[in-house]
Amino acid sequence: MKKLSLLVLFALGSFVANAQNAPNGNAVTFPKTDASPLDVVYYPLNTTKSKEHIDPIMRILYSRPQKKGREIFGVLEQFDKVWRLGANESTEITFFKTVHIGGKKIKAGRYSLFAIPSQDKWTMIINQQTDKWGAFSYDEKKDVVRVEVPIIKLDKVLDVFSITFSDSAEGANLIAAWDSTQIELPINFKK
Repeated sequence: MKKLSLLVLFALGSFVANAQNAPNGNAVTFPKTDASPLDVVYYPLNTTKSKEHIDPIMRILYSRPQKKGREIFGVLEQFDKVWRLGANESTEITFFKTVHIGGKKIKAGRYSLFAIPSQDKWTMIINQQTDKWGAFSYDEKKDVVRVEVPIIKLDKVLDVFSITFSDSAEGANLIAAWDSTQIELPINFKK
């Protein structure tokens, strides 16, 4: 009986000690670091890092999967199937002002960004759905615009999926690249 009482007292002491280490006595378990981390890119580039006040025109939130020796397009990301343009949640694009893509006017707002990769071109899709995981619940009826863009073959393999912007005469080009493939989507806002 003495041993049982001692064991119960030890267990109770351990519980109290652990509860004191957590705020309000609630232990918190944080998720592991994501293998495809979330990233943000603004246009103009470095908007948030500038010492001057610069209003952003657009922002993309996306997760960055890694190649890890895998064959990407045509295998991991199958040709002619809708892809979330990254990993995890669907890639999100926010326009802070009206823009034109593929000749279509798109109002300021938050949208999702999808792609349909093919061997020689991609179909880029701006869609009204947001806050979805992957492309599993993608709804074509909510497409705002679809634009076909040619692929550019890269000389050097890019291990981590990446998105950026480059300046253009009418606005900016959204550039997405992974493995040995790159695309450019013209976004016009200077008209």
